[in-house]
Amino acid sequence: MGHDLAESTVAKYMFRTAKPPSQTWRTFLDNHVGDLVGIDFFTVPTATFRVLYCFIILGHDRRRLIHFNVTTNPTARWTAQQITEAFPWDEAPEYLIRDRDGCYGTEFRDRVEKMGIEEVPTAPRSPWQNPYCERVIGSIRRECLDHVIVLNDRHLKQILSAYFDYYHNCRTHLSLDRNSPVPRAVEPPSRGHVISIPQVGGLHHRYSRAA
Repeated sequence: MGHDLAESTVAKYMFRTAKPPSQTWRTFLDNHVGDLVGIDFFTVPTATFRVLYCFIILGHDRRRLIHFNVTTNPTARWTAQQITEAFPWDEAPEYLIRDRDGCYGTEFRDRVEKMGIEEVPTAPRSPWQNPYCERVIGSIRRECLDHVIVLNDRHLKQILSAYFDYYHNCRTHLSLDRNSPVPRAVEPPSRGHVISIPQVGGLHHRYSRAA
């Protein structure tokens, strides 16, 4: 046109095409809930002041605890072995959400990659990006571990096994339409009166109908 214009002036009046907005983190979780698992560690002190590390793998679709184990030394090799034990055949999920803990080292990342799992590390200091694991760890503490004294790693495994049996088969979740991770059938009044069955050493109860 015969006019000298600055690049900033051209950019100011240039027509901009609308770009589709990128999905939020919550949208990503909702869209891939059936193919997502979350992993995390939490610590448990014992009666002798030892610190045990509990590793959990949580399926997002039904809030199921797919696998757990306890150790005093959570190395990358040990953590990688837990992934192999949790998904031994063609059961590996598509995505795995984890934080940036140092125990997820090279050996762990190599194992996950060879299993065809895509890692989704959360942002630093952002536990809210792994919300289901954080919530279930809170439930484990409030509903179980805050009420017992752990003696050693074997004792902790026994306690958690009992709690997870209750969690999967009895504990209801609002996000699951007030059902448990392992769905329970509706029991009509015709089946009889309601009875209380102690769970987790009497900390919780399963309510069922019996003739």
